[in-house]
Amino acid sequence: MKLKPINQQVVAIVGASSGIGRETALRFAKKGAKVVVAARGESGLATLVDEIKQLGGDAIAVIADVSEFEQVKAIADQTIATYGRLDTWVHVSGTSVVAPFDQVTPEEFRRVIDVNLNGQAYGAMVALPHLKKEGGGALIHVSSLAARVPFPLQSPYAASKHGVAGFLDSMRIELQHQKQPISVTNVMPAITNTPIFNKIRTKMGVAPAGLPPYNKPSTVADAILYAAEHPTRDFVVGDMGRVLEMLQRIAPSIVDRLFLQVGFTAQLTGEPKSADAPDNLYAPISGYDTVEGDFGKLSVPSFTDWLDRNPSLKWGAITVVAASGLIAMLGGISG
Repeated sequence: MKLKPINQQVVAIVGASSGIGRETALRFAKKGAKVVVAARGESGLATLVDEIKQLGGDAIAVIADVSEFEQVKAIADQTIATYGRLDTWVHVSGTSVVAPFDQVTPEEFRRVIDVNLNGQAYGAMVALPHLKKEGGGALIHVSSLAARVPFPLQSPYAASKHGVAGFLDSMRIELQHQKQPISVTNVMPAITNTPIFNKIRTKMGVAPAGLPPYNKPSTVADAILYAAEHPTRDFVVGDMGRVLEMLQRIAPSIVDRLFLQVGFTAQLTGEPKSADAPDNLYAPISGYDTVEGDFGKLSVPSFTDWLDRNPSLKWGAITVVAASGLIAMLGGISG
């Protein structure tokens, strides 16, 4: 399976008005891709397209609510109408409700599933025919570490992200069976410093936060751009995220105890916020059309992500570590 260089691609980015999606759109445009950006917020998309054009890039915007299939289809249709093809589909959009499960209403739970899971599925549905017609391409879906690790106070969000991982795994095997050269990537960021914490609904009486340390949005964008050129199955973003994901595989009870100890307090700030405060669950809210959120001081780079994007250096480092360990072991035996 071979993917085009980014400067030869037409890329659709869904959920692009802020955060990871906005940073990803800017990065694709800087590298020469033709970019279609989509979200519900018209003002955020307008400023993003202006910024891309000021950089000398080529972009159009499509306003869409991903919970509506026809609006998602319009993103793909407009991409083909403007640029004639689609090479990479990046799906980022999401929302959440921060509350104990027994305080989440059926309507709220359904809405999170509609946006985070059904919206992602609709994206794949509308993108696949065009990728098949083009003879290949990339589906890149941004889910979350919550697809693997149990975050309390985020039951609708966690359910939706587990669902994304499940449908991507099934679809990937189907495409392999069909011998379709389409890469399907599940990008799973750990907590990332984006405006999502300003936007989502909370019933905890205070503004929500994430479990630090935070990824930089640029670190997640790096993973997405890497997957657009290098077929990748899963990409957990963030050193701490990789540690937690691995620990979840081998000792889930330890992860349960960890989140029981810190998962509640770490996700709550001391800043009062009413359950009636504006949020993005059913409609976009203005004022947060930025890449970064409020937790820049808690953001850290990720060394393991850099190694995964540079596999020759990664295996070189592993070889050096393994050789050093072997030499030390043999030295101990001979001594």
